[in-house]
Amino acid sequence: MRPLTEAETRTVFEKLSRYIGENIQLLVDRPDGTYCFRLHRDRVYYLSEKLLKVAASVPRDSLVAPGTCFGKFTKTQKFRLSVTALDFLAPYAKFKVWVKPGSEQSFLYGNHVLKSGLGRITENTAQYQGVVVYSMADVPLGFGVAAKSTQECRKVDPMAIVVFHQADVGEYVRNEDTLM
Repeated sequence: MRPLTEAETRTVFEKLSRYIGENIQLLVDRPDGTYCFRLHRDRVYYLSEKLLKVAASVPRDSLVAPGTCFGKFTKTQKFRLSVTALDFLAPYAKFKVWVKPGSEQSFLYGNHVLKSGLGRITENTAQYQGVVVYSMADVPLGFGVAAKSTQECRKVDPMAIVVFHQADVGEYVRNEDTLM
């Protein structure tokens, strides 16, 4: 387990800023202590500094997950955000999309959100902006990328894709053996 390099930190923070904007600072400096990001086996973990000190005494081969996995680096050094980061990103999300109850299951199976399943969308959402997907009961379901802006969503036909699927809580069941 090691600290992120400058390039890795920039890549992770650029990805996080697509979803939570300037609120990244709120992830690091929290009222309950200071938190940090660490890299272990190409995965980026988010953990408190107290936990970091304890994890330092564990041998590297025995360490499975020192904190919450926020995502992983691919072989081409791109960062893929994991669904395990949803609980930390949802409260700070700048742009949100609510799906109708009939479309929740489709999204949780890994499908994109269609206009017919769109309940609400945050005003001034730009195209290709990162969004957090909620149910109509304000339960975070996952995150994605807006395929259309808010204005385009009003005019598009019902079968058009409005949010590209990135990750959802259904992955806990579908990919439970590879999530760690």
